[in-house]
Amino acid sequence: MELLKQKILECGQVIGNDILKVDSFLNHQMDVRLFNEMGKEFKKRFENEEVTKILTIEASGIGIACIAAQYFNNVPVVFAKKALGSNMDIDNYEAEVHSFTKQRTYNIKVNKNYIDEKDKVLIIDDFLANGRAALGLIDIVKQALANVVGVGIVIEKGFQCGREVIEKQGVRIESLAIVKEMKDNQVIFL
Repeated sequence: MELLKQKILECGQVIGNDILKVDSFLNHQMDVRLFNEMGKEFKKRFENEEVTKILTIEASGIGIACIAAQYFNNVPVVFAKKALGSNMDIDNYEAEVHSFTKQRTYNIKVNKNYIDEKDKVLIIDDFLANGRAALGLIDIVKQALANVVGVGIVIEKGFQCGREVIEKQGVRIESLAIVKEMKDNQVIFL
């Protein structure tokens, strides 16, 4: 997606050889016009799939998932929580997820009332690196006996193993921008 790639080149910051900071438009401050175009692109890429729910993980995936949902007939967006709040039921699907960025492991949870065996779930997230978040979300969908129709990623770090991990699960993956490498403060796309 050229618009996204241009935004990454203009506003993204490379830190080391493996961190791409895009918080000025994607995961802290959000460029809603760009999100709108990404939502349209996800719909285009998954137009032949029946989607009844969109699943993401808090917090960075929520914005793009909500915008994308408009193009999938306003299906509900469900997000996995990283912490159990006092207002959350105890009957949940759970999966363990290790965050590459935060170097922390979370036990993510989705209330069993929000995904069931009738659902056809599109997973959407902001980044794909090692694939741990997507794997955790796929596990939750499988626990619910629902169907994963695909995984939509905004930015994939193509030099890490995430795609291979997801494809081994037999799940289709679509990334809007795939970074081949980052070096000398430059982003090189696949």
